[in-house]
Amino acid sequence: MTQSDNPADAFKKALSEATKVLANDPDLNVSYSVDPAGLSGDAMRLPQVSRRMTRDEVMLARGTADAMALNRRYHNGQTHARYTPQGEMARELYEAMETARCEAVGARDMPGTAGNIDAKIAHDAMRKGYDQVKQAADAPLAVAAGYLIRHLATGRDLPSGAANVMELWRPFIEQQAGGTLENLDAILDNQADFAKFARKMIKDLGYGDQLGQDPDQIDDDQDDTAEDGGEEEQDPDSTGDDNTDEEETEGSAEQSQEEQQDASQAQVSMDEMADQEVGEEAEMPDGEAPMEPPAPQPISDADPDYLVYQTEHDEEIRAEDLAETVELERLRAYLDQQLEPLKGAVSRLANKLQRRLQAQQNRSWEFDLEEGTLDAGRLARVIANPTTPLSFKVEKDTEFRDTCVTLLLDNSGSMRGRPISIAAICADVLARTLERCSVKVEILGFTTRAWKGGQAREAWLNDGRPQQPGRLNDLRHIIYKSGDTPWRRARPNLGLMMKEGLLKENIDGEALEWAHRRMMARPEARKILMVISDGAPVDDSTLSVNPANFLEKHLRDVIEMVEKRRAVELLAIGIGHDVTRYYDRAVTITDVEQLAGAMTEQLAALFDSDPRARARVMGMKRAS
Repeated sequence: MTQSDNPADAFKKALSEATKVLANDPDLNVSYSVDPAGLSGDAMRLPQVSRRMTRDEVMLARGTADAMALNRRYHNGQTHARYTPQGEMARELYEAMETARCEAVGARDMPGTAGNIDAKIAHDAMRKGYDQVKQAADAPLAVAAGYLIRHLATGRDLPSGAANVMELWRPFIEQQAGGTLENLDAILDNQADFAKFARKMIKDLGYGDQLGQDPDQIDDDQDDTAEDGGEEEQDPDSTGDDNTDEEETEGSAEQSQEEQQDASQAQVSMDEMADQEVGEEAEMPDGEAPMEPPAPQPISDADPDYLVYQTEHDEEIRAEDLAETVELERLRAYLDQQLEPLKGAVSRLANKLQRRLQAQQNRSWEFDLEEGTLDAGRLARVIANPTTPLSFKVEKDTEFRDTCVTLLLDNSGSMRGRPISIAAICADVLARTLERCSVKVEILGFTTRAWKGGQAREAWLNDGRPQQPGRLNDLRHIIYKSGDTPWRRARPNLGLMMKEGLLKENIDGEALEWAHRRMMARPEARKILMVISDGAPVDDSTLSVNPANFLEKHLRDVIEMVEKRRAVELLAIGIGHDVTRYYDRAVTITDVEQLAGAMTEQLAALFDSDPRARARVMGMKRAS
């Protein structure tokens, strides 16, 4: 057995073993990956540790491992699910407080974990810019509530960024829920009591309408119903009483009083169901129709019949969560270096687009009027023919609606190399240009998490390979720049497209529908969605067990939905492949060097006030 030449391997092995002990789970499978850390079933994924083993890498790995191990040790999934609120904001508060509880209990029982988790909190807070936040409205309330619970339960000071967020929200939280917080120490060890405490906190903070029905109240109602049913069963003609009494007598020596009550209630409920089935036999022979669950919501608005085998492992993730800040900066520098010769041409096109947009925003002129400002351009005609009347012009305001542009980039493996590099730099330059003109820009990417199906395919294989399972891969939808993020902050994120192993399969239909939903949620009056792809949707895992046109049909259905609704203006650019067979307004370019020109011309045409010029470019099907 040869010893590994990677100095980080010994640390990883030691950390893995320590994590299993801390989690009290010897079967835990610990791995290290550049993908976001997470805990799923018996698998724990920790941040990658390089050969250099920098202090930040080591502390982040240890803190992440301790946090997830404590969650594994002290968290009960069934209890958690029982009290989980229904509304999104209430659920975020509930999750954040439960995470803080597990970490606080662990810090009390095993003090060594507290410092490690502090390092993880500091890293996350710095990455999300919490140290720069000035107003409470700019920081998540759920995160602040979790920080406050941990601070009060452990008595430890938080890292600066986290402390900043906590202190911004602390006056509001203590004003609304100060009385509830006084009981924190008494219920920290009991998850059920803490869940009730968390629900009370959520109500105090103004989100009581998102809690849903109280699970304890449901249990009380069921107990009352069972007791009423038990009194009705005291009918001397009933045939089930003797059996019930015999079962309770036989079990009394082995069951506790509480277990006897549960068994009795279960028997009463079963008898009531049997009586209902007998009484309703003429109307409902099988007696099962009312018990059928409601039909699940369709995956796709465009095609209710579109199938997805599993969605648990799909992810919508920000680019900065897929790589460390240092790596993003390195990849961005590499991208700039690769495209240095092209940046000049792209910048010239972008400046041309900017001039056209600013001209529309600033002013326009109405000509051939009888009064106003003298039109100097028409003076030559007056000199040549003195009988020609003078011509005047008037400056008028131009309506320029607030606009959002989304660039949806194909991040499939076939885009690897120069196509993805040019797409990235064009998106970068256009975002900067449009931002100067007060146009909001969002940059999104779509791919899959794995080749050949990922965890969705593994689940399908374990389930016996049912026929036509639908989409059979794990989606990865990436947010490189949200519409409200300034370009300067999102600039390094585009370097992620240069990351080895990121680009995999492409499922265009779901990505387009995802981008469309994001745009519909935006407040701007005008919405433009530009898709940049190099061909048809392809996913080997999905297409191997479904009809050959499964993904292509869904893409066509989504495009038809978007174009019929007319809320979003949709256009596309195909690189090396004809996309005009899918999109009404599309350009196909044969050389990736033409991408910059095609993008700027299409966007300029959409903003052009001259309908003839706009129609001329929008009708173009192929860039020369």
